[in-house]
Amino acid sequence: MKCSTLRNVGHFFFIFGKSCTFAEKYARMKKSYLLYLLPVALSACGGEGNDSNKASLKGEIKALGNDTIYVYGVDRLYDRMDTLVVTNDKFSATLPVDTLVATILQFSDGTEYPLYLDKGNKIRIKGSAAELNFLQISGNTPNEELTAFNQELKGLGKPSEKALEEKAQSFINQHPSSLVSIHLLEKRFVQKAQPDFALIKTIIERMTGDLKDRPYIDGLSKLIEEEEKLDVGKTLPYFRLKNAEGKDITRTNFKDQYLLIQFWASWDSVSLEKNAMFRRIYKKEQKNKNFALLGISLDMNKGVWKETIEKDTLKWEQVCDFAGWNAEVVKLFAIQAIPANLLISPTGRIEGKGLDEEAIEQKLKEIEQKEKEKKERARQATRNATRR
Repeated sequence: MKCSTLRNVGHFFFIFGKSCTFAEKYARMKKSYLLYLLPVALSACGGEGNDSNKASLKGEIKALGNDTIYVYGVDRLYDRMDTLVVTNDKFSATLPVDTLVATILQFSDGTEYPLYLDKGNKIRIKGSAAELNFLQISGNTPNEELTAFNQELKGLGKPSEKALEEKAQSFINQHPSSLVSIHLLEKRFVQKAQPDFALIKTIIERMTGDLKDRPYIDGLSKLIEEEEKLDVGKTLPYFRLKNAEGKDITRTNFKDQYLLIQFWASWDSVSLEKNAMFRRIYKKEQKNKNFALLGISLDMNKGVWKETIEKDTLKWEQVCDFAGWNAEVVKLFAIQAIPANLLISPTGRIEGKGLDEEAIEQKLKEIEQKEKEKKERARQATRNATRR
């Protein structure tokens, strides 16, 4: 994955890259913690504080051999990254912690597994390198709850996605104050191509105040609020931006047309790569009177912006107010990542968001079919009127 820039939003860091679906934004939040915590890791091996403010950790994972496991927090209650050196399958450590926190064990093959720590805990980890998703962790209630839950899933063989969601929701309903509920909410309901925001909010409402106050849930709730502002089916907000010639451009400039809005910036390498896709779409559809393209840039340098438009032959309408991430349009359109896009109907209804080239082409085919049906209805109405 190529990443172009990093933006701090509340308690969270988001890496902006080649996609901007909700699930990917949220998943990148955890990954970006590695970037934020990396400098801390260099000094995380020494002892800190007294033993009462530490959690001891011992583990044996068969066939892991000699390796390194990273431990990093998923919220600001544990804003550090530690390393566990594995020798002959075994490892041990003493980690500073002064309250119950959610962390992640990250293995060299990319596997991640939740680990919960509290001061005074004696955590024991057992498992096999062949089944890193089914570790057996003891030492406090949330670790043991997750171990029991995963062992139950293991006994089901290969359950359907629906069955897994039902199991997760049942656990959350029965454990409204468990940190494991946050993990299951994210894994089974947030990390989906099209999350059900209403269901996620309902699940969050069932959680106790302690969980709702966690930075993790607070950030998720805020992100959902931003996403819902421009959800599919909502109406595009009014905007007015100037093009390269200084002319005001609004939605009314594209009256009776489906409008594909492209959010990009000349300083973003992934945006520049995506321009090739929009050039192909424009070349194919430039004579389509029912469709138009609009580029909205987050550039700050007018000269560089104009040079990029010319160099990349971006012949469709381009606008920018040169305020970067502080632009009013960022807030107006709830832009969390670039490149991004929105497809708008002639009535201003949002028909799609974060579409790839295949999805855009499919939408254009649907538009063409709708226009054919519309013309046929008009012809039929004319014939009926003539007969009268």
